[in-house]
Amino acid sequence: MQFLNRWIYSKISKLFMNGCSDYNTLEVRKNSRTKLQARQNFQENSVPHAEGTLFYNPMQAYRFVKKHGFPVVIKPNVSGYSRGSHFPIRNYRELWKAALLVKIWWPGSIIEKYLEGKNYRVVVIKNEIMSVILRYPPFVTGNGISTILELIKDENRSRNEMKLFPVMHPIAINRRTRNFLKKSNLNLSSIPETDERIHLYNKVALAPGGIVETVDKNSISPKNREMFLNILDSFKAGIFGIDVIFEKGIEIDYDQQKCIFLELNSRPYLKMHDYPRYGSKPKLEKYYHHLNQIKLSDSGVF
Repeated sequence: MQFLNRWIYSKISKLFMNGCSDYNTLEVRKNSRTKLQARQNFQENSVPHAEGTLFYNPMQAYRFVKKHGFPVVIKPNVSGYSRGSHFPIRNYRELWKAALLVKIWWPGSIIEKYLEGKNYRVVVIKNEIMSVILRYPPFVTGNGISTILELIKDENRSRNEMKLFPVMHPIAINRRTRNFLKKSNLNLSSIPETDERIHLYNKVALAPGGIVETVDKNSISPKNREMFLNILDSFKAGIFGIDVIFEKGIEIDYDQQKCIFLELNSRPYLKMHDYPRYGSKPKLEKYYHHLNQIKLSDSGVF
């Protein structure tokens, strides 16, 4: 039975978690596997998080919006890399579409209030912050001369020259990009103004061309740092990749701004911290050395 379990888990890992770290026990992974579990832990430990709920029937999502209003996020209770997530949802047409499509990924889904802000991934290990990155959806910056299509091609060439592939991905030139631009009355032939930032998708995930910028971990306020470490300790975990949105920034205490902790990643994808598009590559060797000393008997069990 355990052989079958390990075989199934290896297939799941290869398909959906290829390259993700594996430094936590099965108990920790089970206790933090779903977004609902993370929400419950946040509530128990007074960690700020978005108001939301688990739903199976799309009517439950509709009732949530009737009570709390737009914008909202809908996402599978179990997923990664923003798979199956829909945001920001600003009207009922988008709500019904998302509430149905999300079921492709998982029967149980989360709906919660949406916050515009800075999206961070903070990797925490015992008593230390290992690395912090700021994540952006794919974008290009105008120069007043080039079309959006030309800017995308220039950006993809830069990523290639920086040897960021295959950890980062090129920005796709496809129907999805065209449809997203259309929402802002733009197309691939549009010429942005100098220094005008043009977003090409809404998700910060790497697959659609998301962007990674390193953040000086010493810029984290002491109060925020304590919160990250406490979350790790509450699960008795060896490592977590904690996703959080700060309205103003990670250097300001969480209780002095709008802030929501999103989810916990017990198998964080650490490679992206080594391949930033912006900022200096962090020196993480000592942390990898420490993590590689962890011996787990159930690392391959789901």
